Amino acid sequence: MRALRVGNASGFYGDRFDAMREMLTGGELDVLTGDYLAELTMLILGRERLKNPGAGYARTFLRQLAECLGLAHERGVRIVANAGGLDPAGLAAAVRELAARLGLPVRVAHVEGDDLTAAHPGSLAAHAYLGGFGIAACLREGADVVVTGRVTDAALVTGPAAAHFGWGPGEYDRLAGAVVAGHVLECGTQATGGNYAFFTDHDVRRLHHPGFPLAEIDEDGTAVITKHPGTGGLVDVGTVTAQLLYETGGARYAGPDVTARLDTVRLSQEGPDRVRIEGVRGEAPPPTLKVGLNRLGGFRNEVTFVLTGLDIEAKAGLVRQQMADAMAKSPPKEVRWDLVRTDRPDAPTEETASALLRLVVRDPDQQVVGRALSGAAVELALASYPGFHVLAPPGKGAPYGVFEDVYVPHGAVDHVAVLHDGRRVPVTPAHETLVLDAVREPPLPEPLPDGPRKRAPLGLVAGARSGDKGGNANVGVWARTDEAWRWLAHEMTVDRFRQLIPESGQLKVTRHALPNLRALNFVVEGILGEGVAAQHRFDPQAKALGEWLRSRHLDIPEALL
Repeated sequence: MRALRVGNASGFYGDRFDAMREMLTGGELDVLTGDYLAELTMLILGRERLKNPGAGYARTFLRQLAECLGLAHERGVRIVANAGGLDPAGLAAAVRELAARLGLPVRVAHVEGDDLTAAHPGSLAAHAYLGGFGIAACLREGADVVVTGRVTDAALVTGPAAAHFGWGPGEYDRLAGAVVAGHVLECGTQATGGNYAFFTDHDVRRLHHPGFPLAEIDEDGTAVITKHPGTGGLVDVGTVTAQLLYETGGARYAGPDVTARLDTVRLSQEGPDRVRIEGVRGEAPPPTLKVGLNRLGGFRNEVTFVLTGLDIEAKAGLVRQQMADAMAKSPPKEVRWDLVRTDRPDAPTEETASALLRLVVRDPDQQVVGRALSGAAVELALASYPGFHVLAPPGKGAPYGVFEDVYVPHGAVDHVAVLHDGRRVPVTPAHETLVLDAVREPPLPEPLPDGPRKRAPLGLVAGARSGDKGGNANVGVWARTDEAWRWLAHEMTVDRFRQLIPESGQLKVTRHALPNLRALNFVVEGILGEGVAAQHRFDPQAKALGEWLRSRHLDIPEALL
C-alpha cells in the first residue's frame, strides 16, 4: 500500500493564517492536519465561552476554510483539526453551513466525549486527551473534514494513519511510529527550522518563511519527515531531534492508544530535507487518561519600575519598602519582586543605563490587586527614587488561570465519532493497558579521554529545546556528534544542570538518557508554578530555558570546540 502523506498547517491557535493554502497548493497531500489547542488555549476558550456560549472553538479555522475548503475538495485532501476546542459539535455545524454556502458537497464529522467539566465542579474546562480511533472511524465512513475537541496532538496523525492502513488498537509498533511522526508535525515549523538552536549554521534567508512539515507514513509505521519542494526552512536530523525532545519526559511517551518508546527511535538523513524515522517500538497504553483541568486561580497585576543610572540597589530597596508600606493595610496573598540588571556602567543610551524592577501581585480579590496596587504605585510618582517612572501604569487586575493534570480510567470517557449523517459510533476504550513504569537507565558511552579543556558556552557543542507541561518544564539537550555525546552524557548530570540553572536548585530534577538521539531530557518539576496562565516566571512557558542553558559556561574539551 502506498505511503500516506500527512501535512500540518497549524501548530497553535494564532499560527500563520496562510499556511493552509500554502500546504494545499505546494504539493501532494492526502490529509492536512491543524493543531489549534494547548493548555493555555483551553483556558482562553473557557473564558470566552463565559461571555458567549457559542465561542468555544477556534474561529480562525473557519476563516481559513472559507478560503481553502473548495481547494481541499478539488484536490481530494481531507482535513483533520482539533479546532473544535470546547465545542466540536458547534464547529462541525458551522463548517457544514460554510460548505452549503460555498456549494460544496463536503461531509463533515466530529469527535466528542472529551468534555468532563461537569464531573469536576469549580473547573472552567476539564477535558480528557482522547486518542486517534474516533478520527479513524470518521474517516473510514467517508468524512472529508473531521473536527475534534481535546485529543492528543499526535492523534491528528495516528487517526488518519489507522484509517488508511486499517490498523487495529493492538498494533502498537505501527501506532507508535505514527505517534512519533505526529509529535514531530504537531508544532508546525518547529520541525522545519523554526526555533532551532543551530539556525546560524544555515543560510538565515531560508528561515525567513519556513515551510510547514509533512510526513510520508508507511504501512509499517515508519515515516519520512519532509516539506513541500521549494518552501523555506530545512529538515535535517537536528531539527527533527529538537522537536522530538520538545515537551516530553522519559523514554515512555504515553498516549491513550499506545505508549511510544522514544528510546527506540532511530533517525537518518535520507536526502535533502528528508529525515527517516524508524525502529519505533510501542507498548500498551497506561490504564488512565490524562485530563487537563483549567480553573480560575484569582487575579493578578504587575508594574515594572525603571531604575536608571547610579545606586540601582538602593533605588530598588526604597521603592520596595514604599510599596510594602502602601499595601500593608490590605496585603495581597502573593507578592513577588524581580530586579533585572539590564543596566550597564557609563552607558551610551538611557535605556542601556536602566534596570527593571518588576512587581507581581496575586490575590483572590480583584480589588486588592487592582486599585490598591495602582494607587500605591501612581502616588509615588513624585515621592520616590530619582528618575522614577514605570513602563506602563498598572491596570485593574486581570484573572489568571491554573492548570493541573488529573487522571481517569479509560471507561470514564464516552468517546464517540459523530458521522456526517448523524450516526454515532462509540469508540471502544483500550482493553489492554500497561502501568507506566520508568525505563531502566541505558548504558552510557565511554567517556572521552582526558585532555585540555576551555571555558566556553555549552551551546557551542550541544543543542537544546525546552517547553512546558503544566507547572513542569522539560529541557532536551542533544549532541550532534558521537564524540560530543560521549562528553555530554557524563558531564551534564542533574547536579551540573542545577548548577547551570540555579532556579532548579530546590526543585525535583529528573534526567532521562536517550542514546539513539544522543540526547538527555531534563524534567524540572514546579518551575512554572501553577502553569503558563499563572505567569509564575519571566518566561512562563519555559520556551527559552534551553537557550539559557546553552549560554552557560563550563569546561569543555578543546577537541570538541
